[in-house]
Amino acid sequence: MTSNHTIDRRSFLRKSALAGGALAGGTLAAPTVLAQAPIVIKMQTSWGAANIWDEFAKDYAIRVGEMSGGRLQVDVLPAGAVVAAFQVLDAVNDGVLDAAHSVPVYWYGKNKAASLFGTGPVFGGSATTMLSWFYAGGGQALYDELTQDIMGLDIQGYLGFPMFAQPFGWFKGEVNTVADLNGFKYRTVGLAADLMSKLGMSVAQLPGGEIVPAMERGVIDAFEFNNPSSDRDFGAQDVAKNYYLSSYHQASESFEFLFSKSFLEDLDPDLQAILKYGVEAVSTANTAKAMDRYSADLQTLANEDGVTVRRTSSEILQAQLGAWDELIPELEADAFMKKTLDSQREWVERVSYYELMNAPDYALAFEHYFPGKLSL
Repeated sequence: MTSNHTIDRRSFLRKSALAGGALAGGTLAAPTVLAQAPIVIKMQTSWGAANIWDEFAKDYAIRVGEMSGGRLQVDVLPAGAVVAAFQVLDAVNDGVLDAAHSVPVYWYGKNKAASLFGTGPVFGGSATTMLSWFYAGGGQALYDELTQDIMGLDIQGYLGFPMFAQPFGWFKGEVNTVADLNGFKYRTVGLAADLMSKLGMSVAQLPGGEIVPAMERGVIDAFEFNNPSSDRDFGAQDVAKNYYLSSYHQASESFEFLFSKSFLEDLDPDLQAILKYGVEAVSTANTAKAMDRYSADLQTLANEDGVTVRRTSSEILQAQLGAWDELIPELEADAFMKKTLDSQREWVERVSYYELMNAPDYALAFEHYFPGKLSL
């Protein structure tokens, strides 16, 4: 962060506090607006204004505003309002933004270990399992070590909203075998790019807003982004009609809420807590909205947009696991990445054992009450 930003922010907070004290102890009436002016937090997302995730970020802003009694106001800006989608980490670190709503994989180009916080190998744990690892299994400390100690960034980050496993993506024709994938120009991000390369595809890493234009120009001919709502929002159904659900390339991701560490530490402790625990609160709200909207938009894609919804074949899923097996030793050549992967494996081996042993067969129950709807 630049020193001017830090000084200006601290000066503002100090003056606000002094104004409040003067109002409390002074004998002359003064405009109460001086004490009540909110602290405005400039937060840019990595999503376009039409993306459902822009709503998710605004849901966070609403909760912070209400919990702080109006003392904090989160000004949510879409991708490109200040910086490009992949540049929010730098902008928060430099003090250009106070906060950002993004995903760690978007700064994968700065350090590959970013992908381990949401888009790394799938050992058998869901996004919920891995979000729990972040908060209860040592993941937060490892994230802080990477961003603050190894990379020397002036940021504090929290994860929230365990995303549903991302679809394999959009294809113009059917893809049932690994051989069918050979030669595809495919969009994904992070370590998934390395994974898909091992399956014979040529990979381009693009922000969501650039995907459809790239398909139209022939720069790519297949892609994934994240979910039925976001995919439909930017017009995926207009450039491809085969939508493959289920994949191991990004099956445990969560949103990243980035804050300028200097800015955060200037706030009163209760306001710091609101920003931190507001992430937990909106995680529940985002999950409920995603369940509602993702499922409804999937039906719209199938019933109104002419999209054929398919499930990725077992052959391709097994090949993805084999590709992870090849990638993991390469990643573990880095000491920090090995430490992080060891921590994740230890967590998944214990926690997912309980989850999987304890979970009933929900597909069996669904098929019992809604026979013939699943194509597994």
